Amino acid sequence: MSDCLCCSRQTAEREKRKHKYTQANIQDDILQREDGPLCAAEIGSELQKQFAILPGGRGINGSPVIFFPEFPTFNELEEDEIQNVLSYLTSVPSVAASGVGFILVIDRRLDRWAAVRATLLRIAGSFPGNLHLVLVLRPTTLLQRTLSDFLFKYNKDEFKMKVVMLSSVTELHAYIDPGQLTTELGGTQEYCHDSWISHRTAIEAFALMVKTTAQTLQAFGTELAETELPNDGEATTNLLHTHSLKKDKMKEDLQVALSQGGRLLECINEPLQTDPEYSMTHDELENLATVQRLLGQLDETETAFDDFWERHRTKLEQCLQLRHFETHFREVRAQLDVTLERLSGFSEVSVSPVHAEHVLRELSGHEERACDVLDYAISLANEGDRLIENSHYAEDSIRPKCSELREVCEEISSTLRSKKSFLLRAMELHHALDKASRWCEEGIFLLASQPVDRCQSQDGAEAALQELERYLDTAPLHTVTDRSAICCQYEAVLNSQLRDQIDKVFQKQSSVQEMFEKRRISLKKLAAKQTRPVQPVAPRPEVKSPQSSPNQQRKERRNSADNVICKKVESPLHNGGTRHASLSEEEENLAVLRRHVMNELLETERAYVEELLCVLEGYAAEMDNPAMAHLIPSTLLSKKDVLFGNMSEIYQFHKRTFLKELEAYTDCPELVGRCFLERMKDLQIYEAYCQNKPRSESLWRQCSDCAFFQECQKKLEHKLGLDSYLLKPVQRITKYQLLLKEMLKYSKRCNGCDDLQEALSSILGILKAVNDSMHLIAITGYEGNLSELGRLLMQGSFSVWTEHKKGHAKVKDLARFKPMQRHLFLHEKALLFCKRREENGEGYEKAPSYSFKHSLSMSAVGITENAKGDNKKFEIWCNSREEVFIVQAATPEIKTAWVNEIRKVLTQQLKAYRDASQQKSSDSVSPSPTSSSLSPFRSSNQKNQKKQEEKKVEPNPASDTNSSSSPKHKGWNKASLSVDASEENDGYSSGEDPMNSDPDDEVGKKLAPGKYTVVADCEKAGPQELSVKSGDVVQLIKEGEEGQWFVKNLRSSKDGWVAEANLLSLISESKSSQSLSSSDDSVSGNLSTSSSCSETYTSYSDIKP
Repeated sequence: MSDCLCCSRQTAEREKRKHKYTQANIQDDILQREDGPLCAAEIGSELQKQFAILPGGRGINGSPVIFFPEFPTFNELEEDEIQNVLSYLTSVPSVAASGVGFILVIDRRLDRWAAVRATLLRIAGSFPGNLHLVLVLRPTTLLQRTLSDFLFKYNKDEFKMKVVMLSSVTELHAYIDPGQLTTELGGTQEYCHDSWISHRTAIEAFALMVKTTAQTLQAFGTELAETELPNDGEATTNLLHTHSLKKDKMKEDLQVALSQGGRLLECINEPLQTDPEYSMTHDELENLATVQRLLGQLDETETAFDDFWERHRTKLEQCLQLRHFETHFREVRAQLDVTLERLSGFSEVSVSPVHAEHVLRELSGHEERACDVLDYAISLANEGDRLIENSHYAEDSIRPKCSELREVCEEISSTLRSKKSFLLRAMELHHALDKASRWCEEGIFLLASQPVDRCQSQDGAEAALQELERYLDTAPLHTVTDRSAICCQYEAVLNSQLRDQIDKVFQKQSSVQEMFEKRRISLKKLAAKQTRPVQPVAPRPEVKSPQSSPNQQRKERRNSADNVICKKVESPLHNGGTRHASLSEEEENLAVLRRHVMNELLETERAYVEELLCVLEGYAAEMDNPAMAHLIPSTLLSKKDVLFGNMSEIYQFHKRTFLKELEAYTDCPELVGRCFLERMKDLQIYEAYCQNKPRSESLWRQCSDCAFFQECQKKLEHKLGLDSYLLKPVQRITKYQLLLKEMLKYSKRCNGCDDLQEALSSILGILKAVNDSMHLIAITGYEGNLSELGRLLMQGSFSVWTEHKKGHAKVKDLARFKPMQRHLFLHEKALLFCKRREENGEGYEKAPSYSFKHSLSMSAVGITENAKGDNKKFEIWCNSREEVFIVQAATPEIKTAWVNEIRKVLTQQLKAYRDASQQKSSDSVSPSPTSSSLSPFRSSNQKNQKKQEEKKVEPNPASDTNSSSSPKHKGWNKASLSVDASEENDGYSSGEDPMNSDPDDEVGKKLAPGKYTVVADCEKAGPQELSVKSGDVVQLIKEGEEGQWFVKNLRSSKDGWVAEANLLSLISESKSSQSLSSSDDSVSGNLSTSSSCSETYTSYSDIKP
């Protein structure tokens, strides 16, 4: 038998990605001849006939012995059967044994010569191997033996092989040792044909398994050797995993083959285990050697495969390392490019010390971010070095990348060092210039702050002179002296802007020193001049400061140094030249103050822009960072717009537009109001941010403790949390009006004063609109569209009482001691009544909400400016006073503002109605109707109507002061604008005095001291108020302030204060006292006796808006 196990190794790496797998061919007889003998399993039936066997014996010369036992039907066998069995038997011995030649022993002792001759002829024609000798045990009968002797000699040549006729077994022993013969031939060899077939079948199955395993391993090795290495890490990982699974399967098959070979080896050695003196036949020894050889081949195959797989696995792992290295290289290279691009585009030019510090902070921020990238890049380069040290196959690809990373890192580090050094030098120059500039400004301030009146005496002049001398002594420590030396020292950082600043500082120093020198000369003259004391006199009116009176100036002198500067123009000297000098000094001082305000505006604006960028990059951008995704809580997902609002839009506006335009006014700060006016529409973006602030605050409260915000704050090194920075836009928009006020204060006589005033008013308007919108969005329950009501004009909280008419009787909805608290929203087209509801929480979460209760259309309302004699109350009514709302403001000023605003709305409606009526009258052919027919009110005097309309259009401002004493001037009638009136009339005309629009108030009820009966319960609302119940008799003792009466309860003997408006609905006069009008009695009789604190007023659904 021969076995063939191929273990290949490829000798060259194909395209630098194929493995070496060398084929090692090991020859084995069983595997060598693929077209050779059949397997025992295939010819099992022929072998079972046992017409030819291979017992394993050997001749004297070592020739294998094939034994043909007695088989009477041998001549009847098919030729294929004989051919297959002989071919198989001749293939079993080794090649060396087969080369000596086979010995055939044919037992035909019981047969006839004819059969012997036929057998020999068939064997001679069918035997496939090398035939050494044929030994025939001839027939033993006398006749047949005689015939065989005679005929054999005659036919000997036709057999074509060496044939020896033997008469007995004894003669056979002369050719073959009895130990090599079976018992049938007189030998001692034990032979079991079934056992022999079983062994041969097992050996051949094992050999086939070894062959199959070898071929499978060879194919797998070829597949691995020809595998292209992937170009990405994921594919490499998948390929390594797939190959590992296949390798494990191959190893399992190999272990199965080794296990089967081991069992077969034990089976062959079994006779030796039972009988140590057992002597194996040559075939058994060859079988044992074959199995051992096959097992050895499997071991060698496994070792070779393991070695190959280790190289292949190492190659794949190195490939995976290379792919990861390349991926990280591309990432870090892109980051380095971005960093280098930012640094290349980063301008280190600065215009002021604050700007230089701001630029340095920006550069430090770039440096911090760059350090992370640089550390990552250096770490990656070191990793590449480790791969090279570990003999990575792609060393030629890794080494240039490592060198490239180090070169770029060095370039970035060098750029950072250069720019930082440049900035530090520039900051040093800026600080020197700024120090000199501050010295000049402080000197100007010193000159401006010296009291002129004290300088008139010799002692005062000497003291002022010494003060100037002391200040001038500090000049060497604060000023810059040599311009050429400065330029030479800082030549590396000088640019056109810095050169201009140097020129301005030297010019300023020269001017200040000149001013000091002039002041010194003047003071020296005053100190040297021996004159009697002169009493200061008031300045002449024509020289007097236009800003304030002398008394006011003296008061301001105590409070503000800025105003002291402004008062320098009031010189008590009669020297005109000195007065003009004072005026120029004042202008210079104001210019210094304006520059201070402008510097503060620019510095805070730059800091504000930087803070916005810090929030957007440090928090908002991180919400989209996959590396931070695991830290973001679920409540914060997809909520970036809610948390930050339109902060990005605000940042872009300030960064790209507003800051640059503000910087353009650095040298003319008094004109900065124009910048605000031009960008007033853009500044309205803050309204959207403020409206979103409650939602942002609520979301922040839910997530403020999450790890995401803590990590971001840690990276930014912020001491304050994100909520402090989210408040920055709200603080900034309010800061502008403070800065504009300051600028306006120092720019009264400048060209841009009007622009500053208009800009301040516009900013305040934006703040008011923002505040109003914050309240407006909190309204709930309104079913209509608030935007259809027109612009929101005013909003505020009031105390409200309601009245309405049922039939012909005027009834109050509610006999309440305390009024309803309502928040009113005045729009151009409607007035909304809402109930304020405070929410629990903190910050913006505590912002109130408003539940909608009622609305009145402005086209159907009228007002009474003074109600119940209270200067904080007014009435709003509609439909000829069928519904009346008594509104009490917190202060008279708030009431006046609301009345004026409502009057404006009604006046505008009246004008619009008149214009429409005139247009319609001019288009009509028929004469226009008389005013009496158009009026919704009864009037006896047409002339009076026209007069009253004129009053309504142009109300008398003094009417507020006279209305409390004159019942004819109590209200503002707007019922003529009602819907009903417009439907009944084609024109418009007022039918009554607009200041006397409430006829019922003509005979208003007045309280007088006396005894009265209470008709409704009322609990006290304060410690000084009185609690009464229905049926109690009370005595009104005296009238106090703000419509309060001091009342004593005669039943409980307690006293306290009660509002007059509530007394009218709570009491009726007793029989012993003077009586009220019958109308009051009827009202009292219809009032409920329940507590007045409950809201049982008429439903607003009955009122038509």
